[in-house]
Amino acid sequence: MQGEDRVVPVYASGTQVLQKLQEKWESTKQGYPAMYSSVVGGIILDPSMMVIPIDDHMVHRGHGVFDTATISDGYLYELDSHLDRLLVSASKAKIDPPFPRETLRNILLQMTAASGCKNGSIKYWLSAGPGDFLVSPKGCTGSAFYAVVAAAAGGYRHKDGGVKAITATVPMKHPFFAGIKSVNYLPNALAMAEAEERGAFASVWVDEDGYVAEGPTMNVAFVTTGGDLVLPAFDRVLSGCTAKRVLALAPELVGAGLLRSVRDARISADEARQCAEMMFLGSGLPLLPVVEWDGKPVGDGRVGRISLALSDMLWDDIKSGPDRIPVTYS
Repeated sequence: MQGEDRVVPVYASGTQVLQKLQEKWESTKQGYPAMYSSVVGGIILDPSMMVIPIDDHMVHRGHGVFDTATISDGYLYELDSHLDRLLVSASKAKIDPPFPRETLRNILLQMTAASGCKNGSIKYWLSAGPGDFLVSPKGCTGSAFYAVVAAAAGGYRHKDGGVKAITATVPMKHPFFAGIKSVNYLPNALAMAEAEERGAFASVWVDEDGYVAEGPTMNVAFVTTGGDLVLPAFDRVLSGCTAKRVLALAPELVGAGLLRSVRDARISADEARQCAEMMFLGSGLPLLPVVEWDGKPVGDGRVGRISLALSDMLWDDIKSGPDRIPVTYS
């Protein structure tokens, strides 16, 4: 039924609502095997119950921050780095976590174990919390912590031919907000949608002074024709955990004679367009070579040897590196 003729059902009991939610989840079959909610006070295994209050200020005011971590072969990769960044974001957003850091960490490990998921990712949020529909957080009953496990649904490892990028026309965030991993991702979502509409994998922001910034959900890196690996400085963008890991691993390629130097520094779009290689870096990628930017080839238009070498190093780090935490599954 359409328009004025449509009769909206009224559900007076939680049982009816639960039935409808379960019907929805049965039809979509999303791979979310576990969630934690501090509002509930425990781990939820029924996807139909993975909900948060509508009056949570993260929902209606965007007053929340989040982060992620990869699950690989039953290990959580770089959890501590991501958790530290979450707490930095929370501090800037004036959100006092409901638990100390070690408790948050322990909750994430227990949730991952309860999920049984060996490959995928975890997403987690700190919110100002539920309470009312005002802007001020004073009416919140207390901050909230939510987390969810997302089972792996494939990946980008096999995109060995590289991807296309465009320059975003969507305005980029002010540096203060870009440095907070908040739930306010409308600019990011619009920039990604713009790229997809134009047949590209993702877009790249260039600031008002003509310097390369970042992508919607990833950092960018370049290899100059002289063999310098350059990542745009983090002073105006989010400090990416994967990007920082690349900065730590890449000096091995200097020692091997494949690179001349490794640094994070400002790089103009004009300079970047003259580079031999370009790549996206992010937790879910972890590295994707970019072979075309705004319709023009990057370098010779093929995936470069530095991109391949760094990709192998990152995957080795994920599979056997030092920053892996074993999950104790029951």
